Amino acid sequence: MVHFALTGNIAAGKSAVAALLARHGATIIDADVLAREAVAPGTPGLAAVVDRFGDGVLVADGSLDRAALRARVFRDPVARDALNAIVHPAVRRLRDEAVAAARTRGDRIVISDIPLLFEVGLEQAFDGVILVDAPEAVRLERLVRDRHLPPTDAHAMIAAQWPSARKRAGATWIIDNDGDRAALAARVEAVWEAIDARAAGRSANP
Repeated sequence: MVHFALTGNIAAGKSAVAALLARHGATIIDADVLAREAVAPGTPGLAAVVDRFGDGVLVADGSLDRAALRARVFRDPVARDALNAIVHPAVRRLRDEAVAAARTRGDRIVISDIPLLFEVGLEQAFDGVILVDAPEAVRLERLVRDRHLPPTDAHAMIAAQWPSARKRAGATWIIDNDGDRAALAARVEAVWEAIDARAAGRSANP
């Protein structure tokens, strides 16, 4: 089994790339899904979040109000670090469990979708890193248009992550998502061929 990381700054189009890679046959482990599991109702993670941020981050049914929490942490680096300290260890444990299950099944290519891969220093833990990127102006437009965010909120979310140039320097493969769907699909296919070849090499030289 080979295990790659998929990352990209907000609104770069990482989810679209993950879906295309899944169609090619990759097993996708989505950190956003794991993060929701880590703070689901009844979990120690949610209890820790409420203890740190108060009942105001809950909705009426007792589940996490992700929008309210996001609004708080993106403007407050100390609060963001506190949230990460709660969620990241739980997400890593869930990811390790998912990777172990994939290995047991005999999955050949596993890709962990990790938005903050570089920010948390995990890039060396994988057989390669796939970065999805788009110009900042394009990502800002997508946040405002598609997620209906005020421009000030969109700017804050972009500013909370490392700049793209810093991530491009550490990526194994870069998929620029600044064109149409057909262009994106062609770029994903080219990267898939590269990681498929690397997986074949690993199989030939275990």
